[in-house]
Amino acid sequence: MLDKSHSDAIWQKINNKTKPLGSLGKLEQVAHKLAMIQGQGKGDVVTKIKIKKPTVIVFAGDHGIAREGVSIAPQEVTQQMVKNFLAGGAAVNCFCRTNDVDLLVVDAGMVEPIKTDSSLLVEQRLGTSTENFAHKPAMTKEQVEQGLAFGDKIVKQVVDSGSNLIMFGEMGIGNTSSAAAILAALSRRSVEKCVGLGTGINDQQMRKKRQFVQLGVNRCRGQNVQEILRQVGGFEIAQMVGAFLAAEKYNTPVIVDGFIATAAAYVAAKINPACREYMIFAHQSHESGHKFMLQELAATPLFDLALRLGEGTGAVLAVPLIRSAAEFYNHMASFDQAGVEM
Repeated sequence: MLDKSHSDAIWQKINNKTKPLGSLGKLEQVAHKLAMIQGQGKGDVVTKIKIKKPTVIVFAGDHGIAREGVSIAPQEVTQQMVKNFLAGGAAVNCFCRTNDVDLLVVDAGMVEPIKTDSSLLVEQRLGTSTENFAHKPAMTKEQVEQGLAFGDKIVKQVVDSGSNLIMFGEMGIGNTSSAAAILAALSRRSVEKCVGLGTGINDQQMRKKRQFVQLGVNRCRGQNVQEILRQVGGFEIAQMVGAFLAAEKYNTPVIVDGFIATAAAYVAAKINPACREYMIFAHQSHESGHKFMLQELAATPLFDLALRLGEGTGAVLAVPLIRSAAEFYNHMASFDQAGVEM
């Protein structure tokens, strides 16, 4: 839980900058959150926000539900895209290069492991694929527990390497079905509202997707949050849940990406509400259920670029805004310093 004893003093520092009160909008809220987090355990207000080695961790896993044809892409695309990440050819790679963000890829449980000596790939496999949650639980209790532990482990590794700003992305054909099922089961919203187009399915595939998601939701709605995660989640989602919980544990802000990452954030906040205070929400995805997920978390994202790609792309695109929030907090003159009267 964040110690908020310096909250008012941080706001006073922000409000005394040479600008009309509140005129930097969401950037002021970001600066306040970063100053609060970086001031934990210190006796006074943080005078400088430091952004060090921002890192996106992309978790990849395969889903049994994909075998029902709920995506336009075959399951093999999960592994193919991970190879693309490692080769530097995906959108997230482009945005990482543009914004000076480090990248790690976690094999959380793809059908086939990748043989590589790349330092970008971390093996934390929970299996070769989840089960088909339309017909049986996606994971065992042991897999969920191990997934949470793996998420903690990779965040600790990144924080220990010098990063103080992290992001989570994902890759997994079929994972919008899992995210939609988590949303419907936890929020009790209708499956019709929670299920979206994913990678761009047609009307017939949409009907099938809703049908299969409904089967999973019927089996677990009303149960506790970890059981819902076990029943309809994914290997990469479970590890992201553990990673969000770890962000609070290791006092590190985390930029939240789109629909799948927010589903993991939603689960994590249900397990430990204190981790919600460490989340900065990057964007509103155009995956239809994302707006409902944001409502459940009382989250106002920084922007809406009509994104629905995943990979952590939206989170990485938020990094310049985070850096800008730190810059104005650190270097914008106060009224007294500038000799300006308002």
